[in-house]
Amino acid sequence: MPKHALRRVMTATAAAVGTLALGLTDATAHATPATLDYVALGDSYSAGSGVLPVDLTSPLCLRSTANYPHVIAAATGAHLKDVTCGAARTSDFTRAQYPGVAPQLDALGAGTDLVTLTIGGNDNSTFINAITACGSAGVLSGGKGSPCKDEHGTSFDDEIEASTYPALKAALGAVRTKAPGARVAALGYPWITPAGADPSCFAKLPVATGDVPYLRAIQAHLNDAVRRAAEETGATYVDFSEVSEGHDACAAPGTRWIEPLLFGRGLVPVHPNALGERRMAEHTMSVLGLS
Repeated sequence: MPKHALRRVMTATAAAVGTLALGLTDATAHATPATLDYVALGDSYSAGSGVLPVDLTSPLCLRSTANYPHVIAAATGAHLKDVTCGAARTSDFTRAQYPGVAPQLDALGAGTDLVTLTIGGNDNSTFINAITACGSAGVLSGGKGSPCKDEHGTSFDDEIEASTYPALKAALGAVRTKAPGARVAALGYPWITPAGADPSCFAKLPVATGDVPYLRAIQAHLNDAVRRAAEETGATYVDFSEVSEGHDACAAPGTRWIEPLLFGRGLVPVHPNALGERRMAEHTMSVLGLS
């Protein structure tokens, strides 16, 4: 082949390769996923209340910068707006919980891509009332029998069904209205009590033997209310009933996700510790396909 013809072939080949490379580069650039606009809503289980370090931008909310929303954001590169707040109820989605703390739904918008939340446990003061009532009854009974169940019967379950469940459904519906294009994940609560009565647990969680399954059933009912509300409003329910088994407040340090009422290592008892927040984040990402 003459030299001038060879040069033309080589020039054409180089141009073609360059064009192909530019095309691949352009395709790769367009294939890179955009940063998720992520808003975290919810109560103290979302806020990571008691887990250090504390988010000093909103001291009243007892929010941690190591809570599960921050773990998810760090793992996914999402842009996080965290408005979680300890003691929040579903009503605090639409009203100011404290002076200077805006309604949580104000953080949402048409551009929101992802929303996570844990909410409902404080409605009717279900968690605190049930744990306080059963703990007090357990101490007075010396851990015997089921004094809490005997006194309160179905009252906690009745409140969940009559009040908490419809409030959850309304709150999740409001989230959908404010952020119509977002993927919404409603997390259940990890187990607080073990599956069966454990006498060694009484020093950490002073609940009578017969009231351990009673408390667990109340929590299961609350989680089921969250599940139903999520399914009926197009949200994804993140179920912790299997993955948190054996990681309750009576488990050993380093294994438990929830700190006990007594002799725990967390600043806020009966709440997730740092390990619990990380595991909640990991399971949520797994369910959402983000990990």
